[in-house]
Amino acid sequence: MARYTGPKARINRKFNEPIMGETKALLKKNYPPGQHGKGKKRKQSEYAIQLAEKQKAKYTYGVLERQFAHTFDKATRKKGVTGEVLLQMLEARLDNVVYRLGIAPTRRAARQLVVHKHILVNSDVVNIPSFGLRAGDSIEVREKSKSLETITNSLSIQSAKKYNWLEWDGRELVGKFINLPPRQDIPENINEQLIVELYSK
Repeated sequence: MARYTGPKARINRKFNEPIMGETKALLKKNYPPGQHGKGKKRKQSEYAIQLAEKQKAKYTYGVLERQFAHTFDKATRKKGVTGEVLLQMLEARLDNVVYRLGIAPTRRAARQLVVHKHILVNSDVVNIPSFGLRAGDSIEVREKSKSLETITNSLSIQSAKKYNWLEWDGRELVGKFINLPPRQDIPENINEQLIVELYSK
């Protein structure tokens, strides 16, 4: 299962957003990486702006190029606005939902919990981070994994986060995927229309 393994701070600086997790790099160096990062910004072409938005979405959800293109292709075949459907499909990924529920502090950590078989879906072990959840699916932490320091620390920090499309029982460490989130309930700063325009070329 491939994933981005490069420097996280560099990606955060590129987009000037903590999309790969909070780092001090944005405070210390609030300009793009590279030898020309401090230089005068050149006007970007329409294609460059669209490409950057796609890259931002890929890094945010931890998806590589081929898988992202495959997800977009599936989104175009579904009913609804393609850009919104794309984000809904990314949000419905198991690793993302584990992160949204607060079980893991980052999507990378959530991916690791899934791969290491700490998460159950409808009482069955699922170790595929890209597994697409459906309305009504339950997500829970395996009994023997409930005392993991990563999970307990994350839940204590992120317990205040609430999403209308998810339910969470903090006592039993069981969540429920209620429905696909409407666009207004997806907090990511992504202009999905630019991604649609890029793939439409």
